[in-house]
Amino acid sequence: MVSDTENNLRRKSPSIALISIAIMAIGLVLFVLNLMLGSVSIPFEEFKNAIFGGEGSTYRAIILDYRLPQAITALLAGIGLSVSGLLMQTLFRNPLADPSLLGISSGASLGVALVVLVAGSFGGIAVSTLSLWSTFGVTIAAFLGAFAVLLLILALSSRLKSMVSLVLVGIMIAYIAGSVTDILKFFSQKEGLHSFVIWGMGSFSNVSKAQLPFFAIAVAVGSIGSFLLFKTLNLLLLGERYAENLGVNIRRSSMLIILASGFLTALITAFCGPIAFLGLAVPHIARFLFRSSDHKLLIPATAFLGMDLALFCNLIARLPSFEGNLPINSVTALIGAPIVLWVIFHRQRFSQTH
Repeated sequence: MVSDTENNLRRKSPSIALISIAIMAIGLVLFVLNLMLGSVSIPFEEFKNAIFGGEGSTYRAIILDYRLPQAITALLAGIGLSVSGLLMQTLFRNPLADPSLLGISSGASLGVALVVLVAGSFGGIAVSTLSLWSTFGVTIAAFLGAFAVLLLILALSSRLKSMVSLVLVGIMIAYIAGSVTDILKFFSQKEGLHSFVIWGMGSFSNVSKAQLPFFAIAVAVGSIGSFLLFKTLNLLLLGERYAENLGVNIRRSSMLIILASGFLTALITAFCGPIAFLGLAVPHIARFLFRSSDHKLLIPATAFLGMDLALFCNLIARLPSFEGNLPINSVTALIGAPIVLWVIFHRQRFSQTH
């Protein structure tokens, strides 16, 4: 029996290794393509010269000042949102759970609405015309709004015994935040409303070179913190009672998972706007490819797949045939939804034939 198990593991390990190498290789190719392609396509020879020399060249300025920060932002956002979605799906044992489930994204939208819409209405000037607010202020407002909802959810989770009740509370908070945002939109100026709509479409180009180190460190901290919870996540898959019998403090563990997922969601929404579908789609792709529910494998797999999908979506949004950038939300949904549908139907066909 032991030898059979070892043989099965040996059969699985090469496939896992090959899939992992392929995912990382695809990510590297997509990262380079993100630097080369856009409204101005850069030939490969010019790209090499700009990267390894070419001081003062126009291509080098385009790559280092614009495309490199955007590609790194897409990479980090894909990692954070995908890991956050995996944590939510495991905690609530719900395949439709995603990072916005607890209303954190709605809190970020409300924070931005308070700054962009209310301040503009009372001040008689669109906040979007003020360079300070259009960059730093909106990001801070979004983060504060999202983090306020996160703290409220954490406070309520200590009083609620059921995960279903917590989900319902999160949905109600999202409805309340959305309703207040709609009211603010109704009374806002046209310029402020336009700025708010543009922010709501999501973009990986909002993070400046000065902000990028903080964004990268924060996403890394949240992702590493999520990975350290892999044992707890594995035990929660067995059921709360079984996990409690094995010494897991369900309430404390749930709060840590919500904190890790909420922090990543709040951070990325603040800097990039509400990015849909990555947190929902990527965990399903990871489970399908690796045929595993072990979070020690799933968390890094989900992170790298999220990186690949975010880079791919950013590349599609910036194709030379499109004048300017397409809204990243529309691209992630357009690409992510068919992938999830394919995984669902393929999994159902696989279960029927085995």
